[in-house]
Amino acid sequence: MRGLVRLLIVSAFVALVWLPQEASAQAYVNPWAGVQFGSNVQNGRGGFGVAGGGMSNGIVGGEADFGYSPSFFGTQNDFGHNTVINLMGNLMVGVPIRGTNGGSVRPYVTGGLGLIRTQIDGGTLFKVASSDNELGWDAGAGVMGFFNDHVGVRGDVRYLRRMTGNVVNNINLGTLNFWRVSGGVVVH
Repeated sequence: MRGLVRLLIVSAFVALVWLPQEASAQAYVNPWAGVQFGSNVQNGRGGFGVAGGGMSNGIVGGEADFGYSPSFFGTQNDFGHNTVINLMGNLMVGVPIRGTNGGSVRPYVTGGLGLIRTQIDGGTLFKVASSDNELGWDAGAGVMGFFNDHVGVRGDVRYLRRMTGNVVNNINLGTLNFWRVSGGVVVH
């Protein structure tokens, strides 16, 4: 069953990426930095990543979002080397204000499916290393503001959640979920 779900996710993402786009489609890359909060495990941890995608006429599009959160579960003394990594394929719907060229603003909503990977490599609280790849989803909203045809800034807030619970060393961490606020430069 898991194999089928993963195959469907990858197929949908590939179809979205290879979907014929109009000439006015605008691709972008967005390196970002942010902070995670509201987790059932830890709060206020920093993270960084990159998102890339495109929007046809600035209205409908898709993106791939990669995030890396070092020391997500706590200090390395307590949890050893510990991380949360996400790779999501998202659908985006936005409304370009003042067009799609030059100085413009594009509020959007986004949501999708992908991988959320957790890893804990020991420490004083967890003696045994553990890593887990699970299906997850995210949903959020944000805004892109462009200074000219190619450079702008982007900020958004997203909720990320794993589909299943996470048990590490016989301790139930619950279904991992957290909010992420991020911002960065966007180039297209």
